[in-house]
Amino acid sequence: MTVIVRDFRPPDAEAWTRVRRTSVPYLVSTPEQVTHDLAHAHPDRHYRLLVAERDGEIIGTAQAGIAHEGKEPGQGFCTPHVLPGHTGHGAGSLLLSTAEEHLAQAGATVVHAWVLDRPESLEFARGRGYRPGRSAHFQHLDLAGGALPPLQEVPAGAELRPGSDFADDPRPLFDADAQVTLDEPTDIPTEPADYEDWLATVWRHPTFDAALTTVALVDGRVAAFSAAGTDGDRTYSSNMTGTLRAFRGRGLAKLAKNDSLHRARAAGYTDAYTANDTGNGPMLAINKWFGYTVCATEVRHARTLG
Repeated sequence: MTVIVRDFRPPDAEAWTRVRRTSVPYLVSTPEQVTHDLAHAHPDRHYRLLVAERDGEIIGTAQAGIAHEGKEPGQGFCTPHVLPGHTGHGAGSLLLSTAEEHLAQAGATVVHAWVLDRPESLEFARGRGYRPGRSAHFQHLDLAGGALPPLQEVPAGAELRPGSDFADDPRPLFDADAQVTLDEPTDIPTEPADYEDWLATVWRHPTFDAALTTVALVDGRVAAFSAAGTDGDRTYSSNMTGTLRAFRGRGLAKLAKNDSLHRARAAGYTDAYTANDTGNGPMLAINKWFGYTVCATEVRHARTLG
């Protein structure tokens, strides 16, 4: 009945995905995703994947790394997950302590972790010295049985195009993503600056769906977008929806997201998920308009190392 923690190996991908899907079903998780993330992690990220085993069965996972694109140095991250029915045997604590040791050696001074807003998870974090910060809502939309708002008329001078139209030159989407990310509410402000890294970790990511991503153009310039992620089966995720500063206030993000959702439903996806900071009132209002309902809440926690 001994619990051990070790590094992830590629044959663990199916078991890893089972833990993630069971623990956080509101995220798109696939075996291809976890192996891709590890293989293409930026060296400055010091990315490490851990698994907890009990009697030869993988019962827990954790990913740890450095927010290398963060504006403030020394910001690490780690979030352990343990399968229901296997808690209370020390797997979560061992995953966390192993990750903290790795992050400290990589230069982290603070570790950030997402914690589901439920008593046992909050108590686990509190008991290990983590303090709560910002929170975020996971939201669900029933694409199979729910009703989407009707498609809206595209205003004069604007057009909607799928992200796949940018396959020959995705640089305009990188520039848009970088600007929108700067304005996203977060405890770890980041600024994507490495185009090649973005190509590997976003554009070529196995769960990114360029065909279902919608881009709004105004006079030929990227003005807004709704980036889609899918598991290739039934689950669709809004990875990022935003409008560039010069084009805000025109409803372009809502226009793009509505188009993407309609095309996702037509492609056979049945469940749509998204997540927003609880302080992001405008985006929460947009998602409520679409019919999303809050299905879970998580709270970002942080602990100063040393």
